[in-house]
Amino acid sequence: MQSDIDPRSLIGRKAFDLDGAKIGTVDEVYLDDATGRPEWAAVRTGMFGRDAFVPLEPSEVVEDTLRVPYRRSLIKDAPDFGVGRHLSPEQELQLYHHYGLDASAPGSDAGDEDGDGDFGRIAGEDG
Repeated sequence: MQSDIDPRSLIGRKAFDLDGAKIGTVDEVYLDDATGRPEWAAVRTGMFGRDAFVPLEPSEVVEDTLRVPYRRSLIKDAPDFGVGRHLSPEQELQLYHHYGLDASAPGSDAGDEDGDGDFGRIAGEDG
């Protein structure tokens, strides 16, 4: 994702999948604790739906929308951890695996040898 984007500016943007189908609206953005970079977005998938976590690294901001390079069905099947809480290392690993991403990619603490990296801080929270 573009690194110059303020993560708070993503909140409220509409999110669309690989095929251009609307997924929902960005509720929250989670930052990597080590780098402070936006790593995950929680997208509200419907009026009575839940928030689905989507990775921001392969996603793009296009005009006023978030374009997520995955199909809606995969996004809706993502593990449900609720929002407003810190993601644990185990939860973040589950998300990486769900999306077929390399958990040891640059900017990810998931590949820490000791496994005690701190993950998923919500944008706007203090350390």
